[in-house]
Amino acid sequence: MQFATAIIGWGSAAILFATLLSQIVTQWRDRTSKGVSPWLFVGQLAASLGFVAYSVRTDNMVFVATNSILACVALFGQYTYFRNRRGH
Repeated sequence: MQFATAIIGWGSAAILFATLLSQIVTQWRDRTSKGVSPWLFVGQLAASLGFVAYSVRTDNMVFVATNSILACVALFGQYTYFRNRRGH
């Protein structure tokens, strides 16, 4: 039962990571952040860091890893957003 639960958790994390990364790659490649709020990545970073702290306290390594990676994605998204704004 625990193995199946872990597969669901890791699979869901991979889907979330792929969708967020896809958005950022599109922004990077097209050099535009049109329609993207700068608060998106600020909120994502704050939520991810909060979930990391929560996950450490509840000893949930799926969420510790997932939200640590998502915090890095948020930082890269924020960097991409401001890089694109400077270019215009």
